Amino acid sequence: MFYAIVGQDVPDSLNQRLAARPAHLERLQALQQAGHLLLAGPFPNIDSNDPGAAGFSGSLVVAEFDSLADAQAWADADPYLAAGVFAGVSVRPFKKVLPA
Repeated sequence: MFYAIVGQDVPDSLNQRLAARPAHLERLQALQQAGHLLLAGPFPNIDSNDPGAAGFSGSLVVAEFDSLADAQAWADADPYLAAGVFAGVSVRPFKKVLPA
């Protein structure tokens, strides 16, 4: 089953985010290589693909896991959480409908 993982950034976390980004992306690439990643990306603080110094307000990952507990464990180990980028992370079951 798919799960939506939403991390909410703390204010002014751009520097911490940039420092932890390589480790964060490495974990996402592992999910992708295993065929479990549906999509992933950040929420820019402004209406721009490159928000620059405005930074981001959080991130979304939609990926396949065996259970909610497995998805939560994966989210709890995110480098952004360990680096203080995320104030918190929510994990919810997600049903993909489209595209088929």
